Amino acid sequence: MTAELFRALHHGGTPLVLPNAWDPVSARLIAEAGFPAVATSSGAVARVLGYDDGQLTPPEQMFAAVAQIVRAVGIPVTADLEAGYGLAPKEFVERLLATGAVGCNLEDSVGGELVDVAKQADYLAEVRAAAGAELVINARVDTFVRRVEDPVAAAITRGREYRRAGADCVYPILAPVYQIKQVAEAVGGPINGHAKVGGPSPTELAAAGATRISYGTSVHDHLMNHLRDLLPTLT
Repeated sequence: MTAELFRALHHGGTPLVLPNAWDPVSARLIAEAGFPAVATSSGAVARVLGYDDGQLTPPEQMFAAVAQIVRAVGIPVTADLEAGYGLAPKEFVERLLATGAVGCNLEDSVGGELVDVAKQADYLAEVRAAAGAELVINARVDTFVRRVEDPVAAAITRGREYRRAGADCVYPILAPVYQIKQVAEAVGGPINGHAKVGGPSPTELAAAGATRISYGTSVHDHLMNHLRDLLPTLT
């Protein structure tokens, strides 16, 4: 499926729900369950590869993992690639497109600190220029996970700038359900809501205005917790 067809899923009558995968097996299960696309979780992929989250995974290993997931399924894959691993936009796009992915998630904080909004907008604009229409860009806004005095106002400012820079979707990660509508109405365009196993649910997020819903590391965390509880019973 091309990026244009994947982009269209963000504008359908129902929200695009994306449980996040971390390897070919989890991606296949997502596809078999009938979901129209797969999103990777950088945090979960990093852990599978033996690294902690936070741009600590060597980019060549992350891109290789994405390529393996793409090869495993016949539906579009969008890759969570943290803040781009310090790669120049042109190299970032070339390496991502080589995996076969049709989308990416790019966050606006590095090392626990928000990137200057103008700098991040410039980076997104350069990614868009390098990719043309071949990538669906999901611009993550981290104002709700960093120390920001007014995270809603900051998210709106950043979301508007990222949309002007060419982002297809804005992702105010961990925004409370009751504040998503305010961000969505002020920013315009598709908004990614953050679901978790146990809530908030896709239904709640959709009612608040989210048109794309992903789970981040939530599914992987849930299964690893289950495994942790299971292991002592296997002796």
